[in-house]
Amino acid sequence: MTTSTPSRPLTLYPAIDLKDGACVRLRRGEMDDATVYSDNPGAQATAWQDAGFEWLHVVDLNGAFAGASANTQAVRSILDAAHVSVQLGGGLRDMAAIAAWLEAGITRVILGSVAVKNPALVREACRAFPGRIVAGIDARSGLVATEGWAEVSDMQATDLALRMQDAGVGAIIFTEISRDGMLEGLDIEQTVALANTVSIPVIASGGVGSLDHLAALREAANTTPGIEGVIVGRALYDGRVSPSQALRVLSGC
Repeated sequence: MTTSTPSRPLTLYPAIDLKDGACVRLRRGEMDDATVYSDNPGAQATAWQDAGFEWLHVVDLNGAFAGASANTQAVRSILDAAHVSVQLGGGLRDMAAIAAWLEAGITRVILGSVAVKNPALVREACRAFPGRIVAGIDARSGLVATEGWAEVSDMQATDLALRMQDAGVGAIIFTEISRDGMLEGLDIEQTVALANTVSIPVIASGGVGSLDHLAALREAANTTPGIEGVIVGRALYDGRVSPSQALRVLSGC
């Protein structure tokens, strides 16, 4: 009888999505279908830190549509309140914005739309800030979406992932938009395919609604080492998944 060696724990990134200064969750990326969970992003960041999370996943939703940071005060309140690692995405479209947030205390930045439209900037940022640039690949049925998910390109997610790996990004965050906020489970098949395509870590996102969904990802990660973690939003806010149970499942215990 053979036994498999347990994989290392997966990282859980609680999502703090910012719209008009508040913490919200969208359904399928639709800005007009938002649920507000807190009007105090700093307090929410502290709550997730106190729950045992070592990372926060912060997205400036207004910024993603505007093409420039729009929830600056809210992000700064998160940095002031919490003392864990923070990754930030949404509206970061030039070196000045990237550098400013990294200097302000953001651990790493997430480049999404710009990864498709300005790959030269991604390469430049990766050279300037090695290990601190992450590519956010958001897809509808495997096709990359940009501009806050408002536009869908004809590029396959796997093709973009390979380009971003070549550009030097430290990791990829993969979101299947059709599942995001729907609590129906991750698209594990696409996540595994992506992780098997690249040699850099892949973080899954979009659709976690139960501990069973996390357990399914944990099982997939046992045979796909490239899967590094998972972003969870609505299920944590709604109490469908408790932080302690989620961390236990993802640790493989």
